[in-house]
Amino acid sequence: MVKKKVETARVPVGIPGFDKLVEGGLKRGSVNMLAGSAGSGKTIFAIQFLLEGIMNHKEPGIYITFEEHKEKIYEDMIVFGWDLAKLEKEGMFMFLEYSPEQVKKVITEGGGMIDTLIEKSKAKRIVIDSVTSFALLYQDELAKKEAALALFEMLNKWDVTALLTAQERHIDQDFLESNVEFEVDSIIAMYHVKIRGLRRRAIEILKMRGTHIPNKTYAMHITQKGIVVDPNEVVVF
Repeated sequence: MVKKKVETARVPVGIPGFDKLVEGGLKRGSVNMLAGSAGSGKTIFAIQFLLEGIMNHKEPGIYITFEEHKEKIYEDMIVFGWDLAKLEKEGMFMFLEYSPEQVKKVITEGGGMIDTLIEKSKAKRIVIDSVTSFALLYQDELAKKEAALALFEMLNKWDVTALLTAQERHIDQDFLESNVEFEVDSIIAMYHVKIRGLRRRAIEILKMRGTHIPNKTYAMHITQKGIVVDPNEVVVF
């Protein structure tokens, strides 16, 4: 008797060229890390992920940030034709700007006001920007690991697909080992490097549980409509 392959529910990211690299998208209910240096396109990627859910799947999205300002994000995204203020008024997009003290309170309370917001909005996608800032709140390694565990427990309780951004200039084995407390289901690396005098953007899937992933780094472009990945163009550093 031949066993049938069990299909895993996928959540499309909505970035042209990306979803086909990961069997249709992120695993539903997974926690995913998006790592890259400043200017690599992490915020655009994250907003595009939320907009895919809002516009094409009627899934409300929440953007939680420890370091970005609402007005700046909304202004920056208008360039791509994304009116986040309008979506917020419609109850489909929520922007939460937290201070370090508020972050610790949310962790301590096991969700606090976010629980109420998710229950009311029925949000299915969440972005947390960034876990780098989150980790800096805790000087003690044990406290940081316990807080990370509490964060993941909250995300699982909320039954959402989460995207966590991480600010990182050098993505290598040391980076992967230093982030062991963040037991994410996938790690997506975004690069903005200079090659022969020209800046190139690229993307690489370093890890994704339960998914056959390519072992190549692909060209990525920021266009007038957002990020586009070219699966036919391999970038060599």
